[in-house]
Amino acid sequence: MITHHGINKGDIPRPVATIGSFDGVHRGHLSVIEALRDAAEKLRGHSVVITFDPHPREILYPGERKPGILSTLPEKIALLERRGVEHLVVLPFTAETGNMEYDEFVDRVLVDRVGVKGLVIGHDHRLGKGRAGNRESLQRLADDFHFALRHQPVFATPDGSVSSTKIRDALLAGNVRLANALLGYRYPITGKVVPGEQLGRQIGFPTANLRLADERKLLPAPGVYAIEATVGDETRRGLLYIGARPTVSASGRLSIEAHLFDFDRDLYGLPVTLSLLDRLRGERKFESIEELQRQLLLDKQRVLSLPPSPSR
Repeated sequence: MITHHGINKGDIPRPVATIGSFDGVHRGHLSVIEALRDAAEKLRGHSVVITFDPHPREILYPGERKPGILSTLPEKIALLERRGVEHLVVLPFTAETGNMEYDEFVDRVLVDRVGVKGLVIGHDHRLGKGRAGNRESLQRLADDFHFALRHQPVFATPDGSVSSTKIRDALLAGNVRLANALLGYRYPITGKVVPGEQLGRQIGFPTANLRLADERKLLPAPGVYAIEATVGDETRRGLLYIGARPTVSASGRLSIEAHLFDFDRDLYGLPVTLSLLDRLRGERKFESIEELQRQLLLDKQRVLSLPPSPSR
């Protein structure tokens, strides 16, 4: 997959595009991407995903409490490449972008800059200022500008449709299993290992303190999680703690700490990806360090008893 930061007409031959935030690149997005690949093949063109950075909500609603992004830009690039997309166009989302009427966006961006030969949209797709551009209005523009328009029906599981909002809500409730099922893969948290207070080492559970690769990344509810950690080409199971460490600290500062099983390499400065398997328990304050140690041993046994992860 070729990633373009910006685009000019002619950069991509016969582009067949879809456009959106694609936050999480979840199972609902995948149905649109499959339709995109099919449309590109039929139109003898190249599949193109057009997305934005930063997330449009960060610009359109700067005062709201940030919902958190499900996928950082590097994660999004990797996920889209894995799904067979040929080109990714990353456009900066600005206040000017947010104020463009849908017909102006189609004319100035999709037609003049990208040169689309086809456009694929999802069931609830809206485009332009106030989300005014819907399926019917886009069809009129497709007829005027002579590009094909394809509408992909909603993708739904037995429990209903899939959306980034549902996935965020599941993570914020600590329901990792539901979030992973809607995503179609294990939710990742990526960052770099930084020095900590080494309190975990003193109780027999040394931890790697993680600094997020992107501070906008959504963290799940505080608690302890079963994880698979990837460092370079090595993968280990382990425990992830997200919280304020009330048993050993009164600072209230959020901590993201991972304990990797059977792993004794120096991790400082290294990038680590933590894939969430399940939530083991919520955050709590223990009466003593010994009680905390006993609980951590139980947590470790629960992780080790989980079935093997399926092949990716």
